[in-house]
Amino acid sequence: MSAMPLQLSNNPENVSTKQESGLRHQLSAGQMAMVAVGGSIGTGLLLGSAAAIQIAGPAVILSFALAAFICWTVTMAFGELSSVHPGAGSFGLYADLYLNSWAGFVSRAGYWIAISVSIGANLVASATYMRYWFPAVPAVLWVGLFSVVLIVINLRSVRDYGRFEYWFAMVKLVAMVMFVVIGGALLAGGSVTAQYTAQGGFFPNGAMAPLLALTFALYTFGGIEMVAITTGESRNAEEIPRAVKWTFAILAMVYLGAIVVLVGVMPWNRVGVTESPFVTIFRKAGIPAAASIISFVILTAALSGANANLYAASRMLFSLARRGWAPAALGRLNAAGSPNLALLASSYGIVVAVVLETWAAKNAFVYILSGALFGLMLAWLVSLAAHISFRRRMSSAQIKALPLRSPLGVWGSLLGLALLSAATLRTWWDSRVSLISGVASLLILTATYTFLRVANRTPVSDTSN
Repeated sequence: MSAMPLQLSNNPENVSTKQESGLRHQLSAGQMAMVAVGGSIGTGLLLGSAAAIQIAGPAVILSFALAAFICWTVTMAFGELSSVHPGAGSFGLYADLYLNSWAGFVSRAGYWIAISVSIGANLVASATYMRYWFPAVPAVLWVGLFSVVLIVINLRSVRDYGRFEYWFAMVKLVAMVMFVVIGGALLAGGSVTAQYTAQGGFFPNGAMAPLLALTFALYTFGGIEMVAITTGESRNAEEIPRAVKWTFAILAMVYLGAIVVLVGVMPWNRVGVTESPFVTIFRKAGIPAAASIISFVILTAALSGANANLYAASRMLFSLARRGWAPAALGRLNAAGSPNLALLASSYGIVVAVVLETWAAKNAFVYILSGALFGLMLAWLVSLAAHISFRRRMSSAQIKALPLRSPLGVWGSLLGLALLSAATLRTWWDSRVSLISGVASLLILTATYTFLRVANRTPVSDTSN
């Protein structure tokens, strides 16, 4: 499959604009970045990355530093590819152009399944947090109410959606920044005793423990790929490099700052045992009603995450439909430019999550979520592989003309691909649940791809032709 010639003008006339015609180009760089930030900063870090910290102790800082580096290689790959091929299909589009149609399908479909399940998981979490104020109200009522509100928001124009998610995500971003600033001030001022070596040293569980905790740190950055998905509705090409840079800068500084403060202020073997570390920091700083404030922030974090996930899922299903892998009706847009049927179909994850959380065995929910997490990592792996192929097909002049260039070039993606593959395989080695869920997901996606190819009688046309 030969890739189409690169178009490096401000309005690239390439396959993405043809396949995804009708989408409104209304998102600013700030809105694009905040959609990704909203989809990434979730309840896991806000409640404390307890699992990673229990594995590595204070050395979890190194886990997050390595995760940030891997994420940087992925972000640079997204940045280069999306600045040349902006599109809601993002990594699926890149795979179609620079790998093959199988990679394009499995990355899109796997991600759609993963992110749709995440919508439901976030809404179930939101309903759980509402018990803080309304303990007698059934959780399913909150799930229903929040679902309707988010669907209505997503059915509006992408300009309205972008404005809403920008401020919605800003709530938890401000809370994270306050956590880092206040915690850093407490440490610097000597108000609390630094705990980096107080409980068995910096490596209480051995020098290799940070590598064992790497996967948990990587999953924390999950959602950064949404900035590539938003490029299909960027208001102009100049916004894309800024959005990509801002997204990584915000998440890297917030996550690394938060984890440094977290293990510095609290003993690593007590994180998350008695209360949220956010509550602890705000309480030590003398902020009144710290528990109520943090409960509200965690609630908005979950809802903002669900809102961003719903946007990403609907655009990915829309891209599948426009590519010919899903019913054509799912590729239709309403008067506001929103893929309304794809949006409604993507909300299936809400029902799945509620049913599993309420009636299914807990291990069933764990298997579903593990499979979903593999779908997220698959998008990163495919993007890095596509970027390697992309770079190898470019001339020196084309590389110089890129609106955004990775300092490490193809070598950065090769290194990122190797590290990310190793982290994924390590997870499968350590966890039977992750192995079964990941392999089963890949086999099911491949079988579905084969069935669709046969059902279409002829191969789906390559977008590069």
